[in-house]
Amino acid sequence: MAKKSKTQKAKAAAARAARKQAKLEEKKESPKVEVAEEPKKGFKKVFNKKKDEKPTEKTAAQLRQERRDKKMAEKENKAPKKHGKIVQFFIDVKAEMKRVTWPTKKDVAQWTGVVIGALVFFGVYVAILDNFIVTPLLLFISKLGG
Repeated sequence: MAKKSKTQKAKAAAARAARKQAKLEEKKESPKVEVAEEPKKGFKKVFNKKKDEKPTEKTAAQLRQERRDKKMAEKENKAPKKHGKIVQFFIDVKAEMKRVTWPTKKDVAQWTGVVIGALVFFGVYVAILDNFIVTPLLLFISKLGG
């Protein structure tokens, strides 16, 4: 399996964040149920405190996910820091530079060789065209006229 680029990883992270946000909004709309946590010993089942409802089972993974969601919601509710336009520009530049997929030394060396090869080829091509085709043709035409 091929490695994911930084851009692909960023897109996947954004998609996960969007799914989490959707879950948070869905949970906000549903009625809140108080859940009591058992000690870490078994930690497999947790029951509702309300007596009218049937007890529901929640796994440790679900409880951890709920705590993570709660922390994410708290982070999102905080107001972002405001910066000047110039400072914000450099913050954006730094963030964008982290997303760039930089070439390896091997790639740089390989493409440098390709560029130098192309320069030599076209230099020779133009020299041949100029010295052996165009110049003699112009001399021949000038002798015909004079």
